[in-house]
Amino acid sequence: MLTERHLEIFVAIAEEGHFGDAAQRVGITQPPLSQALRRLEALLGVRLFDRERGVSLTEEGAALLPHARRALSALAELRETGTREGADGQRLRLGLPPELPPRLGATVAASPVRAGIRARVSVVTAPTATLLTEVSAGRLDLAVVRHPAVLHGLSAGPVTLLPTWLLVPDGTVGAGAGRSSPSEAGAGRSAPNRPQDRPGRPSPRSGGAQAGRRLPYAVRPRAEAPAAHDLFLDTLAGRGRRVETVVVSDERSGLALVAAGQAVLVTADESLAADGVTRHETTAPELPLRLRVVWDARRLAAAHAAEAAEVLVGALASEHLPGAGAAR
Repeated sequence: MLTERHLEIFVAIAEEGHFGDAAQRVGITQPPLSQALRRLEALLGVRLFDRERGVSLTEEGAALLPHARRALSALAELRETGTREGADGQRLRLGLPPELPPRLGATVAASPVRAGIRARVSVVTAPTATLLTEVSAGRLDLAVVRHPAVLHGLSAGPVTLLPTWLLVPDGTVGAGAGRSSPSEAGAGRSAPNRPQDRPGRPSPRSGGAQAGRRLPYAVRPRAEAPAAHDLFLDTLAGRGRRVETVVVSDERSGLALVAAGQAVLVTADESLAADGVTRHETTAPELPLRLRVVWDARRLAAAHAAEAAEVLVGALASEHLPGAGAAR
């Protein structure tokens, strides 16, 4: 069956003149791109490209290209018309990463409406890699993603640095990365009302069952945000020390491991807490959560997305870590 995706791939190859560039443009790797082209040629019963000397359109391909472009334009117009239910009916499709604290996520999502933009906001939560693909494909208007990340031509706002905390098991002296104490593992001022401050609980600096242990850092899968994941570990490693990690599906799972005395966790969520867990500010080294707003400038006409992009950038920037300089 002929699909819109077939037409997108056909037009991308014709306009880029290179399979690798076309694959990057449509957000897939080269092998599935080539397979999709072969299926399209089989469906149409013609060869669309001459592959013997580079990539060039055959006569049949050149004749079909204008029709493919018109079909894609008509489909895009159909989608926009279908979602246009008056000014209040326009939809602003927003993506947020799971690392974004819930309070800030709600503030960011509500900011376009609070700024007077007449649109219905729909929100999805997904890893950075998925959000970038969805924005590139036009299935999301805007997204907040972790930085750094390969943007593949998407526009982006400035990088915002959010403060983070190190969560460690009560009584931990050696926490992650081989540090000898929580303070050397990124701890500064302890958070108030900690569970271990209640009567009968040991102080985190008094030793205990975790004393001297190197605990792994609970992290999300690298594939969700490869460049940001690598920067996080490189920052922790510091002087070439190896950093042990344990992969978790989300921060709640990481918190459970911390409470069980099996890991430490760096989080930007100030509300994340549990009995048996101590919270410290990350200061040595600083481990801010780096975020930025991304969008496809070619698609910003829909649902006041251009104006909304500016509002989201401002909402995110309002949470920037005080005194932080330029982000890496």
